[in-house]
Amino acid sequence: MAGHRVPLRIYYTIFAALLVLTATTVYAAFFDLGPLNNVVAMTIAVAKALLVVLYFMHLRYSSRITWLFAGAGIAWLVILLALTVSDYISRGW
Repeated sequence: MAGHRVPLRIYYTIFAALLVLTATTVYAAFFDLGPLNNVVAMTIAVAKALLVVLYFMHLRYSSRITWLFAGAGIAWLVILLALTVSDYISRGW
């Protein structure tokens, strides 16, 4: 089975984008945005994770069944996070 060949230029571009996003994360950590600190950090983290999954794990060029299983993993993560947040909110501190 022959896989899709990605030019090295794409890998270098994605690597540079990951470095820029990491620098952006460090830069954003020095600002006090109040409750938006978590939103900014998670947005950057999701963007980096998306780049890694799509290009370095070759999901972009995979079959639809692979996309289905990746989506199922993301759905499971959302369920776990929702249950964790609901437990945290329901506690009477």
